[in-house]
This record gives sequence, C-alpha cells and structure tokens, in this order.
Amino acid sequence: MWKTWKKSFDTWEAATADFLEQALQNRAVLEPAGHALTGAMKLKAAGDRATAAWWGAVGLPTKRDQERSLHSLNELHSRILDLEDRLVELEHQLPAASSTKRPRAPRKGASKG
Repeated sequence: MWKTWKKSFDTWEAATADFLEQALQNRAVLEPAGHALTGAMKLKAAGDRATAAWWGAVGLPTKRDQERSLHSLNELHSRILDLEDRLVELEHQLPAASSTKRPRAPRKGASKG
C-alpha cells in the first residue's frame, strides 16, 4: 500500500511541479501577482502607520518609541560593562601593598542575606 501511495504522490508532484514551473514563468501570472503583492504591502504599511498613530494618540509608546528606548538601554548596559572591565583593570594596576580594598557592589541577581 505504501509503495502505491508513494508512486501516486511522486506522479502528482512531478505533474504539479511542471505546471507551476510553466505558470510562474508566464507574464500573465507574474504581473497580476506582483501587483497584488505591491498592493498588499502598501495596505500593510498604511495599517502600520494607522496603528502607530492610534497608539500615539492614546498616549502609549509606539513600536518605534519602544525600539528607540531599547536601543538606548542596550547602549547604557554596554557602557556599564565596559566601565566595570576598566575598573577591574585599574584595580589590578594598584600596588599589591595597598591594604584598603573597596567593597564590591553586589551583582544583579545575587542573593541577599
């Protein structure tokens, strides 16, 4: 039974592939499909603009606002990590005879107690 089904499927797949290959090279199919895709993308862009305007009118941050805030937050996080690395480098350059050590701030997520 499996072999019969597989043989039927392979025959159907070959016929369908040949048909679609010819159809997708035909300008009568490609031009309307291209116009439909262009129209759909314009409609989506208009919908996105309307949604952003609505969110803004309600007073909530838009997707663009959120992305801008996230970018700024990532930049700040990167700068903090760079400063921590620089601080470690400077601490290693201090003379070993120095007995005063600065207490280290607890890391994020460290347990208290």
